Amino acid sequence: MTTTTLAALVPLLPFLGALGGLAVGRTAPGFVRPLAILPTLTAAVLAVLVAVRQGGGRALDAATQLTPTGSVPIDLALHLDGFAVLVAVLVTVVATCVQLYSTAYLRDDARYPSYAALVSLFTSAMLLVVYSGDLMVLLVGWEIMGICSYFLVGHYWETPEARAASLKAFLVTKLGDVPFLIGLFALAADTGSFRITKILAAVAHGGLEHPTLTALLLLAGVAGKSAQFPLHTWLPDAMAGPTPVSALIHAATMVAAGIYFVARLLPVFAASGAALVVLAVMAAVTMIGSGLAALAQDDIKRVLAYSTIGQLGYMSGALAVGDRGAAVFHLISHGAFKAVLFLAAGVVIHAAGTNSLAAMSRMSGLVRRIPDAYWTMTVALLALAAIPPFAGFFSKEAVLVAAEHTALGDRTVAPAAAGWTILIAGLLAAVLTASYAVRLWLLAFRGRGAEIPDHGKQPLAMTSVLWILAVPTIGFGLTAGLLGDWFDGHGLTPSLTTAVLSTGVTLVGGLVTYGAWRHTTALAARTPIGAVAAHPGGEPALVEAEAMTSHTAVYGTIADAPDPADPGRLLLGPLHRHAVTGFHLDALYTALFVRPVRAAAHLVRFLDREVVDTYVNGTGTVTRLLATAVRRAQTGNVQTYVSALLAGSLALAIAAVVFANVNAGS
Repeated sequence: MTTTTLAALVPLLPFLGALGGLAVGRTAPGFVRPLAILPTLTAAVLAVLVAVRQGGGRALDAATQLTPTGSVPIDLALHLDGFAVLVAVLVTVVATCVQLYSTAYLRDDARYPSYAALVSLFTSAMLLVVYSGDLMVLLVGWEIMGICSYFLVGHYWETPEARAASLKAFLVTKLGDVPFLIGLFALAADTGSFRITKILAAVAHGGLEHPTLTALLLLAGVAGKSAQFPLHTWLPDAMAGPTPVSALIHAATMVAAGIYFVARLLPVFAASGAALVVLAVMAAVTMIGSGLAALAQDDIKRVLAYSTIGQLGYMSGALAVGDRGAAVFHLISHGAFKAVLFLAAGVVIHAAGTNSLAAMSRMSGLVRRIPDAYWTMTVALLALAAIPPFAGFFSKEAVLVAAEHTALGDRTVAPAAAGWTILIAGLLAAVLTASYAVRLWLLAFRGRGAEIPDHGKQPLAMTSVLWILAVPTIGFGLTAGLLGDWFDGHGLTPSLTTAVLSTGVTLVGGLVTYGAWRHTTALAARTPIGAVAAHPGGEPALVEAEAMTSHTAVYGTIADAPDPADPGRLLLGPLHRHAVTGFHLDALYTALFVRPVRAAAHLVRFLDREVVDTYVNGTGTVTRLLATAVRRAQTGNVQTYVSALLAGSLALAIAAVVFANVNAGS
């Protein structure tokens, strides 16, 4: 079987698994779990086989015309290069782990069959994006992911948070998709094709008439899909969905799609220095802003969500300086350790028996109860903070090295301003990343909160997945020197300058946070509101309500009450109240967009009801009155009709005489 045939089966198998799961979900529920796991697992094996066969060598292409269009043709095309085959391995491996993990995490969920089918469809759509050699076919996978995320984020649709989060994710990403679609059409109009290879060939010969406009239109869609400033606000709220879905979205599918798209079409963006500078600024703001926001969050999943936004900023930064190898290297590395972090957070939530106790400030006793999650999350946090020799260190260093070369003029793909922007922002973000990673670890595993009720030993299907994904988290970075052929032949090894700088600022950020935690812990020991009493078997809402009452009694409002053991408040100071809300971007968007749209809707409703309906109702009223008058005139009495006829004739005669006299006098 040829490599391209095997590659075609990779996205097809999860798609067939999704169809099978939907078909037998109600009639034969025993087949749901095998149909969720086996097709995706087989796709993972085939993806590895395709990667081995491709071997980082010359790209493999295969295409057949999908439909005649009369103008720009649309082809069902495959394009297999080093980036595509490695990202496909990441997607299938993480998706398989998520499906296996979900069998235990959602064991008692009545909607598990539809959930598993949507995860398979989500996986298939991402694989279509990865392997596609035609932009229109890629767009199909791009949009299917959007609708799958809507359903999966809103899985717990009984809760208002899940409903609002799913709508927000859908609308914000669609807001970016509109200019993205226009950009695709502009690209095809300039180059005469949707085929990626033909587009890149045309770009190499100066075939773009409006490179800056086209690149900026495409970046709008990338910002929405990959949660970059200013369209990143949907991602933290998407934590209302099941935790395995969060792992899939953050590690291998939704947010990776935008980064992968730019990497695939990087020459299009590199044709405009202005577009690369815009991308660099967007990445820098995203990195720093998300790091500050993560340092202020109390919910463990929201910390990880803002962490994902920041790491995507690193990937965007690598693309802004023209190094797609570093971007995809960090994408794959981040996919491994972020999947561990979310799935370990799921174990924490599962151990608590409710998502309401995911607040880190109320956790205690987890090290003893869930050692698998503790150790794997510790490893993943070290990778996130870029501590050598974990994977995150090597991939983040690749980004900083690329920025350094661009800033110093060693590479001329991007302006030096973009290089300096990413280098400085990357180092600042490294401090923040280390800070919130240490804070998460300390509050979750060394906190002074209430002992979480013990819900028994965690299922093997959940804990085994953590150790499987911990392997690439530890060892993937060590293969950096061996993967040059898969990443455009560029070296991915760290340089001494950036390694010393980034590791130094990382240690500073971690140590300062640890010192702040020691200080706040000592303060909390002398503060009567430092802990919340445990209520074994009680309602989490009652625990939270009593905690709020305790804080409010001293500070007046819960928003103003500091957590004595939280180093984030001490480190951020007055900035904390702004960072905890994501710097009020949602409020700003509400003021700029939501309220004007609602006001316009109210105006339209008023005009419709009070003006248009008045005319419509008035016409009906006049017609009804005329009908009443005519009806009353129809008495059925012949004498009345004759009298009316004579009276009318007499009136006409008088009018005729008067009219004749007037004319004679004139």
